[in-house]
Amino acid sequence: MESSEAKFKKMTETPITKLLVSLAVPTILSMLITAVYNMADTFFVGKISTSATGAVGIAFSLMSTFQSVGFLLGAGAGTLISRLLGEQNRQYASKVASTAFFTSLAAGAFMTITGLIFLDPLIKILGGTPTIFPHAKDYVFYILLGAPFIVSSFVLNIVIRFQGNAFYSMFGLCFGGLLNIVLDPIFIFTLKMGTGGAALATVISQFVSFCILLYMCGKGGNIKMNFKDFTFKWSVHKEILRNGLPSFYRQSLASLAIMTLNLTARPYGDAAIAAMSIVGRALYLPFSVLLGFGQGFQPVCGFNYGAKKYDRVIEAYWISIKVGAIGLTLASIVGAIFAPEIIAIFRKGDPEVIAIGTTALRLNCIGFPLMAWIVINNMMFQSIGKAKEASILSLARQGLFFIPLLLILPSFSGILGIQLSQPISDILTFAIALPMGIKVLNELNALKNAQSDGKSDVI
Repeated sequence: MESSEAKFKKMTETPITKLLVSLAVPTILSMLITAVYNMADTFFVGKISTSATGAVGIAFSLMSTFQSVGFLLGAGAGTLISRLLGEQNRQYASKVASTAFFTSLAAGAFMTITGLIFLDPLIKILGGTPTIFPHAKDYVFYILLGAPFIVSSFVLNIVIRFQGNAFYSMFGLCFGGLLNIVLDPIFIFTLKMGTGGAALATVISQFVSFCILLYMCGKGGNIKMNFKDFTFKWSVHKEILRNGLPSFYRQSLASLAIMTLNLTARPYGDAAIAAMSIVGRALYLPFSVLLGFGQGFQPVCGFNYGAKKYDRVIEAYWISIKVGAIGLTLASIVGAIFAPEIIAIFRKGDPEVIAIGTTALRLNCIGFPLMAWIVINNMMFQSIGKAKEASILSLARQGLFFIPLLLILPSFSGILGIQLSQPISDILTFAIALPMGIKVLNELNALKNAQSDGKSDVI
């Protein structure tokens, strides 16, 4: 318990800037490594063919589905755990953590069995063209085998991070990510496994990360996963799902959006699918930095909200907004200027891919800085238990705007409509997020002022 008490003191008394940096740096490194090894698959597979590159883009939507389930259970448990630890209720927090973890293993196993049974129809649903299909089938087969460990790794990572131990989650993710980068060229080229080799490298790396993260549970004051703490009680699952639904909406819609993007790009050939896949991977690198900083902000927000230290929540919020906006603005400027060179890293010898990707990347850079406000507010809503507001914001970007725009705009402006869909979606989502963020911020200020008035009355 001494370790738990020390952690509570750290999370609720350490100066906000110092605390945010200590938690954000490991999560940023984790997200960067994840982004780099996701890009590594695209980079190495790009040496095979344009169709192979498109296959990785096709499979990425399936990985997003795994991630959506992992985030549903992990973020649902994690946000609840951080508030429970802020309230110093560790016993119930342990029950929540173990319930989410063992549920994720079962969910991953179900996805493996179902996916392998319906493998061919699944590839077609994901948007595979006849030329992409064989590459995608090899890749997806191995990814499905690793589903239980991929899904549960997300849960372990998030639960550890929300307890304020970002370094432990970083170590597990980074080791697996670096291993994937090493294994990719070995399996793809040395062992001549092609796209299947890239997927096998990813699965092995994810399994290693899973083992490390599981070992890290119980270390440094972390909650250990015990089956005896698992419960079938609906009240526990309901609370996990309620808190995790915003993340589920965000990730599942991202998966659906990628599938829709692949399907709408398919009439324009493999080059269009490959180009949009590359743009998505390229933007994910700076976006992962924002996510990493936001993930460092979340346990600070949850712990201090649970401890009723509203002034610390507000201070952490504004620091995160400012850092995110400045970072994404700089990334957008670099992306717009060097767009052709960035796309060429992945498909240097394909001018059609470079041309399509360059336009799409530059257009995406227009609304990209607005993501700082959208993401940080979404994370704050979820961390303080405002599931309805977080869910609305999660549904807006991909579900309310991006997917409908993908289905409508190409009919009027062809491939330009596909390239314009995401930046327009970002601008419209910001228009929704702005008043929502201001409203919740005003509520937090009211709680802080009421608290101050109460202390003044006592004095």
